[in-house]
Amino acid sequence: MADQPQITNTRDAVALARERGLSHVNVGLFDVDGLLRSKRISLKKLESVLEKGLMFCDVIYGWDLHDQIYDNVKFTGWHTGFPDCPVAILPENFRELPFEDGGMFFLGQLDGGGAAIDPRAAVGRILERLAGHGMTAAAGFEYEFFIFDETPESVREKSYRDLKPLAPGFFGYSGLRSFVHSELYNEILEVCEFMGMPLEGLHEESGAGVLEAAITVDDALRSADNAALFKAAVKVLCQRQGLMATFMARWSPDWPGQSGHIHLSLAGKEGPLFYDEGADPDHGISKTMRHFIAGQQALMPELLAMVCPTINSYRRLIPGFWAPTSATWGIENRTCALRAIPGSAASQRVEYRIAPADANPYAALAAALGSGLWGVENEMEPDEPVSGNAYDLPAEGPRALPQTLWDAAQRLRQSEAARNLFGAEFVDHFASTREWEEREFRKHISDWELARYFEAI
Repeated sequence: MADQPQITNTRDAVALARERGLSHVNVGLFDVDGLLRSKRISLKKLESVLEKGLMFCDVIYGWDLHDQIYDNVKFTGWHTGFPDCPVAILPENFRELPFEDGGMFFLGQLDGGGAAIDPRAAVGRILERLAGHGMTAAAGFEYEFFIFDETPESVREKSYRDLKPLAPGFFGYSGLRSFVHSELYNEILEVCEFMGMPLEGLHEESGAGVLEAAITVDDALRSADNAALFKAAVKVLCQRQGLMATFMARWSPDWPGQSGHIHLSLAGKEGPLFYDEGADPDHGISKTMRHFIAGQQALMPELLAMVCPTINSYRRLIPGFWAPTSATWGIENRTCALRAIPGSAASQRVEYRIAPADANPYAALAAALGSGLWGVENEMEPDEPVSGNAYDLPAEGPRALPQTLWDAAQRLRQSEAARNLFGAEFVDHFASTREWEEREFRKHISDWELARYFEAI
């Protein structure tokens, strides 16, 4: 496919839309749950929007992923009357839309007072803080996702039971599966390339119909944009083919959970900051990298709600299912929450393995990057790296992780480090939305409860 046009200003954006003969373009942003909320606006409106911003009903940050109104947030709600709030549309974040002939999409984020609660803006604030130390960050997201031979209608008719996966059985790294479904694989790769978020790799994971995609490393904020758009694009692509993709952290007790690992590194004016052979002849772990890991390890229990934001996120965090259970770190150890990956100065990095596929990429990145920065600023030291199976270690003490979304939300709300890093308004809003999610869950009576108690009790 042709290279994506480079747009850096309003004039170029409008000129390209006119050249393509478009009557409308797409603009949007991602909400607190990481769902894309968008509009189609006229070409006439585009120029004004790019220069002055878009007014969007602030309910998009006042309701949950099923459009139920939060009753516990200050930013918006019935008490404010749901006014419009400004959204800054970013011409430099223009993306091609492969699903429409010449279609154009522009990404934005909350502006004005709303920026205080927007996870994308929170990443921006962490990057500004890093810049104050003369540092930049690069990131790369990896996603596991299950694909089903189902439609939105069929899964509801089946009550989400007895779903038909794209392929049966465990068959990780299967060449057979990837060749049989080569058209789908190639379309995913081509769509991502066309949208400016190329994949480094795509392969069959271990599970029925599960794939793993590694999005090419980019600067941190662009990488989070790519991750959020990737999830949305895969869902669209699949549904257009009569399939469905899910990024739930764990959709079935019979299969492993789905991760959304984040690879991170820092650089300074002189180059990469995570590699120093003189400090560590065996692995080249620099002082900066050591402090970064220490901050991530120390704050992981406090920031977990930003990384594991749903009830289902905690179904994944059990021993033996390729997901960490406490804030451990190790060198090339995939049983740990943090995996230090040695390499050259250009490739040395930390893999933030605690993150599930259902996380809002911006919130998860803010937590992973902000906690690492906290460690660097405070020159923190990590525990000794774990050798062997981290699942064998007792999940207790200061590295123990909250076991439920409610407990994680309370840890976040009480975290002074979180308030320092992200701002009190962000912490209070995000924690409140997670408390709402937990309360919605408590209203539900599960099949397990009925089978367990209906007759016997």
